[in-house]
Amino acid sequence: MYPIVFFRNKIILLLMLLYYCGNLGAQTVSQRIATAFKTFENDPQLKYAISSLYVIDAASGNIVFGKNSQTGMAPASTQKVITSVTAFEVLGKSFRYSTTFEIIKDKNLPGTGAIVIQASGDPSFGSSRWGSTTPGTTLKQIITSLPDDFKHCSNIIIDNSGWAKKDIPDGWIWQDIGNYYGAGAEKLNWRENQFDIILKSGSRLGSHVDIAGTHPVLYNNYFLRSELSAARSGSGDNAYIYFPTSGDTGRIKGTIPVNENRFKISGAFPSAAAQFLGELRDTLIQTGKGNNQMVIVFADSSNINTNNIFFRHQSPPLDSLIYWFNKKSINLYGEALLKTIAYRQTGYAATDTGVTQIQNFWNQKGIDPNELNIVDGSGLSPLNRVTTHAQVEVLKYAQQQPWFASFFNSLPVYNNMHIKSGTIRGVKGFAGYHTAKNGKTYIFSFLVNNYNGSTNNLVRKMYRVLDLLK
Repeated sequence: MYPIVFFRNKIILLLMLLYYCGNLGAQTVSQRIATAFKTFENDPQLKYAISSLYVIDAASGNIVFGKNSQTGMAPASTQKVITSVTAFEVLGKSFRYSTTFEIIKDKNLPGTGAIVIQASGDPSFGSSRWGSTTPGTTLKQIITSLPDDFKHCSNIIIDNSGWAKKDIPDGWIWQDIGNYYGAGAEKLNWRENQFDIILKSGSRLGSHVDIAGTHPVLYNNYFLRSELSAARSGSGDNAYIYFPTSGDTGRIKGTIPVNENRFKISGAFPSAAAQFLGELRDTLIQTGKGNNQMVIVFADSSNINTNNIFFRHQSPPLDSLIYWFNKKSINLYGEALLKTIAYRQTGYAATDTGVTQIQNFWNQKGIDPNELNIVDGSGLSPLNRVTTHAQVEVLKYAQQQPWFASFFNSLPVYNNMHIKSGTIRGVKGFAGYHTAKNGKTYIFSFLVNNYNGSTNNLVRKMYRVLDLLK
């Protein structure tokens, strides 16, 4: 009798399992995501967090899943998709920045004249990402383009008109400003406004870390002081550069590992324009067309009568700039594009003006400006608040445009999905596209604010939810 009962129980269990599996297979993507997202929200890492996920069918626009999609969240670098798409529409895929170099010949000036630079906010000027924009190539082209009769430059003048003098957006924190990812956008940018610092640590834990040098050499009387100490081997880069609130000396605080002879970190120039002008001045001196008495002046073009353009530098086209903007998440490019949008629309390049222009543009497309409560173009500020609904609407709009292939190609691939990621303290996000095995394409934005624990662990859990779109 017992074997019969056992056999009967096994049959019942098998039938229940088959029923469960069949029911699971019959579940829609929406139902499976709803179940997975509920599990995700109940995870201990999300105990004090808020999460938002919004997914639509790219073809129909129908909502596949939505939770907290109208709640403003800190987006981190996923905000770059908004800046990118707006730039494509306002500036155009083929837009190029132009920086001109002109000569003033004035009898009241010593030598044979002064060089006037008309910049345009080009974030790629002096970048090493393209052969035509590298520092060495750019400086050489400027010098070799000077007329043969130009013997001696008395002054270098940079036109600063139409560009807000404040370079750092409101809302950026002091720990970010001064580091390479916290570089503000000037009218004349140079080397992506970055420089490297070489550090040397001793063998003893807690010992002082020395500054071995910088590349390039810094101009504009900017000095650095190390307040770093040596930490355990393998502890990584925990060094942060702090711009001075007064004076001319920045501080480097934190730790690097012990026994490092050439440990490299990257900072942001206090003034990229001053750095470029210093390098240009030295190059002129080396070629005999300048001297140590040269004066560097920032001026308004309305007071300058120029008459001779001898060199014009053009950036790569916008689609190439946006490729690196998203692939490498270069914050400088976002701030430069934001100000350029402002200049194109109003004639004045300022961060808050650019923010207003972006909000106005998307308001005309049906997105409430309050869903784009932003303060910068890159997403670096923790003050930004964007809804996942707004991000998906922007991504949906982009998919319908002739330049979409360029934008799509700029998105990194994570988890085998074309998505822009975003990370700042307590914030993780993904926004982008994915085409499932059945050929259906989804557009989504997934943001998490105020999580605890390991970012890597959180990302794996976010991927488990997103994997249901595959």
